[in-house]
Amino acid sequence: MGNVINKSGNPYYSNTDTTKLHVSDAEWKKVLPADVYAVMREADTERPFTGKYWNTDEKGTYYCASCGNKLFRSTAKFSSSCGWPSFFEQESKKSIVFKEDNSIGMERIETLCGRCGGHLGHIFDDGPEPTGKRYCMNSIALDFIPDTK
Repeated sequence: MGNVINKSGNPYYSNTDTTKLHVSDAEWKKVLPADVYAVMREADTERPFTGKYWNTDEKGTYYCASCGNKLFRSTAKFSSSCGWPSFFEQESKKSIVFKEDNSIGMERIETLCGRCGGHLGHIFDDGPEPTGKRYCMNSIALDFIPDTK
């Protein structure tokens, strides 16, 4: 198999399996690094302008860091001034699901991995055409596989 990510300590990780996962937070805590767990299972947020993907423009595919689900193509990534990687559309209708988020006194829409339910970030209506959406993601919630040359 070509470009895939192998996370031997995480039996739920696959870049090809799209089966919906039902894994307890206790189990996720065993298989995810603490910083990934904090963002993806406890909806923490990395500081702006610190994540590994906020300012990259390499061609490839972005996957969920918890389960390997395909989330975005780099062709949907755009430069925004928010300090987090931003995309204007998700890979497929099932790759990301949405949930109302009224935490911190704000009305927002949370983005969750469609396979494992992990917190990715939030979506806003201030992105570029053709969708007008800005998927504002935590870099730590993403894995990246570059296109082969």
